[in-house]
Amino acid sequence: MARALRASFLSPTPRTTRMVSRGLFGRRNGSNSCYQALSAETTKCYHIDDYYNSFSIVSEVIKDKLPNGVIYQFSPIDVPAVVDAFLTYWNPTAVFLMESELWPNLVLSASEKGIIVALLNARVSIKSFKLWSGTVGLPLVSLMLSKFSLIAPLSTLEGIHFQLLQASPYAVHFAGDLKYAIGEVDVSETECKKVEDMQLLLSHRQIWMASSLHMGEEQVMIWVLQSLLQIYPDMVTVIVPRHPQDGQHMALAIRNAGLNVVMRSHDQKILPSTNFYIVDTLGELRSLYRLTPIAVIGGSFIPGLAGHNISEAAASGCAVLTGPHVGHFSHMVMGMQRVNPVSVQQVAGKEELLEALKVLFANGGALKLHRAAAREASLALSKGVVENVWKLINTRLQSSNWF
Repeated sequence: MARALRASFLSPTPRTTRMVSRGLFGRRNGSNSCYQALSAETTKCYHIDDYYNSFSIVSEVIKDKLPNGVIYQFSPIDVPAVVDAFLTYWNPTAVFLMESELWPNLVLSASEKGIIVALLNARVSIKSFKLWSGTVGLPLVSLMLSKFSLIAPLSTLEGIHFQLLQASPYAVHFAGDLKYAIGEVDVSETECKKVEDMQLLLSHRQIWMASSLHMGEEQVMIWVLQSLLQIYPDMVTVIVPRHPQDGQHMALAIRNAGLNVVMRSHDQKILPSTNFYIVDTLGELRSLYRLTPIAVIGGSFIPGLAGHNISEAAASGCAVLTGPHVGHFSHMVMGMQRVNPVSVQQVAGKEELLEALKVLFANGGALKLHRAAAREASLALSKGVVENVWKLINTRLQSSNWF
């Protein structure tokens, strides 16, 4: 069975120049920033994503958004013989894994072949940390982590977690969170035109976005909008499901609540009677943040969820709100709030979300303040992150006589 990865292969001539970055579709921003830094070293990059389903859809979205010199490539599942054949064929000098992509066969096989292995924006969830810390998991994870030349955690707390899992302290170096490395939004002329058309269509209506929603969270947004419609009858809420296939189920829930909904995947137009606009497509979130002054980040309103990246909305100049369940993204919320206390509003539930939205819509000064604060915090925290990570990578490559 084919499996996509996000990794980066990297090597110079006479060894074919390759870098492989491995992770998930939503982690592309950090990978792209590394690719752009590597391009200065005439490096060919092979970008590989972790997707079991909808390969053709994901490939179409990603391939046109990667920097020049990056080749999009699928990889097989993490089975010893197949991984060995994969690495033998591509013959990389380095493999860069993203975040929590700890795949034993890839790591061990790459190390055996003398390939540099690095984990960028490294993190481990509380659940995984407890699992790996057990008597069965610790020997395996400590062996795996011993093969990494570099582990760049996304926070100092994550760095402590990796050292408690017996990663070498010489390999762990904090450089900042690559999720802040947003860069400029690369939008085609066609996409720009679509966004501009929507802006004109919605210019006279109150609008806010709820992005990265998981199943069940649409009920929170339905309740909030039903209350807001009593004040702003022409209000529109844009919903972006975390998983596009959930769009149909969310649309059904909205209709069952007696509200009107249209779906982007069906190419349906926003009408004066439209209450919800569901963007059940891939690769458009960043450009769509330009539509709305307010972004509510999902994955945070139901227990058991762990939040999502708030930096894209903040970098786009949206007033950012999130729910109480933010998991490892708590470091991002706290980091932005340290820069500016009003850069992110974390609400306890739907009632607080409703009150926060009422204030932002009723007070133009407050909305302007929150939007500016979010952008300010995002810019401050993104400064130097890519350069810091590249210095760490560069040091490892030079020590291996790569250049």
